Amino acid sequence: MLAVLSVLTLAIIGVVFFVVPPAEGLGYYVRIAFFHIPVAWVSVLAFLVSAFYGAKYLKEPKRHYDRLSANSAGLGLVFVILATLSGAVFSKLTWGAYWNWDPRQTTIFVLLLIYGAYLTLRAAMPDEKRRARVSAVYALLSFLTVPFLVFIIPRLYFSLHPSPVLNAGGHIDMDPVMLWTLLAALVDMTGIYCYFLKRYVKKAEDGKEGEAIHE
Repeated sequence: MLAVLSVLTLAIIGVVFFVVPPAEGLGYYVRIAFFHIPVAWVSVLAFLVSAFYGAKYLKEPKRHYDRLSANSAGLGLVFVILATLSGAVFSKLTWGAYWNWDPRQTTIFVLLLIYGAYLTLRAAMPDEKRRARVSAVYALLSFLTVPFLVFIIPRLYFSLHPSPVLNAGGHIDMDPVMLWTLLAALVDMTGIYCYFLKRYVKKAEDGKEGEAIHE
């Protein structure tokens, strides 16, 4: 799987730098979007998976579900940090500053605090069962904020952030080459997330808990 993902990643990088045309109003800065959008998408997916396995743990308290929920939340935090950093670089190139508390930057900062607190809370509880139960509830409650912070609140205020790929009318306004490249990048980044989630959970279950992203 890693070999396939490596080849796909290299192919996408090649297409982004040598095939994708410059975008109107953004020029070649649009290349950042082929990294920024996929990592942002995967962070939402990871938090959804964390909440899903948190709910499964509360229904059936298996350690496997707790490991999936915790490691997915940890990976989600990593991906949202990558989205924040790539967004800051884009902001510097287009607006002249890395950070200006734009609505999207503000809501993503709140999301970082919420999931940073999740991992801090989890690390502070030595009792395994209590930690798993509290983490599961926290993962569920945290994910309730994600749609508001990522999709709803940023659209209620003026933002310098480019329009989403799927506009308010439900239409996709994008060059076909860009669209297919973006779809490939989304598949690739999702595969990378699945690979690392599976790897970290397996290491934890093999007794190499220190090598998991969070246990």
